[in-house]
Amino acid sequence: MIRLPKPPPGGIFEDLFVLEMANNHLGRLDRGLKIVTDFSRIVRFNNVRAAIKLQLRDVDAFIHQDFRQRTDVRYIRKTLDTRLGRSDYARLAAAIRRAGCIPMATPFDEVSVDLSVELGVDIMKIASSDINDWILIEKIASTQKPVIVSTGGSSLKDVDDLVTFFNRRAIPLAINHCVSLYPSENRELELNQIDFLRDRYPMNVIGFSTHEHRDWQASIAIAYAKGARTFERHIDIAADGVQPSEYCSLPHQIDQWFKAHRQAVEMCGAPGTQKRIPLRQETEYLDALVRGVYARRDLARGHPLQDDDVYLAIPLQKGQISCRELMRGEVLLCDVAADAPIMIDAIDSPYAENEQLKALIYQRGL
Repeated sequence: MIRLPKPPPGGIFEDLFVLEMANNHLGRLDRGLKIVTDFSRIVRFNNVRAAIKLQLRDVDAFIHQDFRQRTDVRYIRKTLDTRLGRSDYARLAAAIRRAGCIPMATPFDEVSVDLSVELGVDIMKIASSDINDWILIEKIASTQKPVIVSTGGSSLKDVDDLVTFFNRRAIPLAINHCVSLYPSENRELELNQIDFLRDRYPMNVIGFSTHEHRDWQASIAIAYAKGARTFERHIDIAADGVQPSEYCSLPHQIDQWFKAHRQAVEMCGAPGTQKRIPLRQETEYLDALVRGVYARRDLARGHPLQDDDVYLAIPLQKGQISCRELMRGEVLLCDVAADAPIMIDAIDSPYAENEQLKALIYQRGL
């Protein structure tokens, strides 16, 4: 078995990718296992933490018996046509874990919550459609497992109530910004909502569940820069003559998605809560642009430096004081010829008594 990557210091949700299989197994275990294989390979190649998520329904109870024969309701027909047995889900969950990913599930009813526990999933999901289903929510909370909720189509009160409920029970909750349009156009993404969620729920990790179908590399970069730390997309494979839905990503597209995230992380750099430490190359480049202090005329030992005694010019030379160290009144310890650099050893200055600073001054410049 492949060892699961350890969660980062920020917890189980930080930098977590959720790959939503939904019903794309089409009710066939072999297709579901192939989805797990194909996507877990991309996960390993990119060395990221990812969950592969199943959707669970107690189909016999989930659809009222009087409506099961309806063929004009797509959701009913699809749910019936893609049902899997408990043993099939057990094999999928085991395959996900063996492949080094995290088993995760969206239970749509209370029986499926029990099945999620039986399968040993690590994280539960509350779908946008269930954000007000308190019978289901209380059942999910009873498992004490970490929860991610999507907020598509919700009101502010919906989210406030849910966050209060889980936070009071000390159950980890991540909140996904989500627009429940399948697919979504770029103009419909409302990514500024990530700012809103971060400001309103500072104790919770904020994520981004996304269904756009044109370019999901720019959106993940923007979402990361805004502070989203868990990301979700639907996944599918091009096989069996089935055309994947527009909002689903194929394995090579998820590979691009991961790489876009990595680039965003690199570009954003250090956490926004502290001042970064400049790179050595950066300081060396800037030091080359700093002006050095030069004598305007011949200056005698014992002369206190004043503004009209010196001028500032590039290049800065090794051992020479720069505009950053120049202070009025330094006394020269030796004669300095006109246009010669004023060296750190030539002045009586607090800087000259600091051996570390002196060493730095001798290392920089030409």
